[in-house]
Amino acid sequence: MYLIRSARPSDLVHLPVIEREAAAQFKATAYPAMADADLASAYLDLNRDHVWIVADQQDQPVGFAIVHLYDESIHLHEIDVHPRYARQGLGRQLIEAIAGWARTAGATALTLMTFSNVPWNGPYYARLGFRTLDVTTLNPELKAMLQAEERAGMPMAHRICMQLDL
Repeated sequence: MYLIRSARPSDLVHLPVIEREAAAQFKATAYPAMADADLASAYLDLNRDHVWIVADQQDQPVGFAIVHLYDESIHLHEIDVHPRYARQGLGRQLIEAIAGWARTAGATALTLMTFSNVPWNGPYYARLGFRTLDVTTLNPELKAMLQAEERAGMPMAHRICMQLDL
């Protein structure tokens, strides 16, 4: 049994370990450098960032998501489940919990940036109901995020923005 909850300050020390282990999976893809990329979880501020945790029976984090609020949407900035806990539906449950929270907050969409050609990225999110957005129609916030990723050296050839309508 796993619990999905808001992060507490004591959780933050566990998140970089989860993120690094999850990122190691990129070593077997066209993006091996992603395994050593900067960690989003290393810069968290719970006064600013909304962080959700998947906790095990001992209330220890085994997965997490970082979300940012925009006018009518919620952006899923990062989501990771430790590989030891993969393939149990925890990522899906975490996304469902965030989507439910977003709906109650009045959001109309949940967005994310991902790779279209990595099985646990674009194809996975498509199975969960996300659709790929046309880059020419992105709102200013999403355009700015893509531009920031490009400036940071993210490989952009197969980078896409996806949206789950709420």
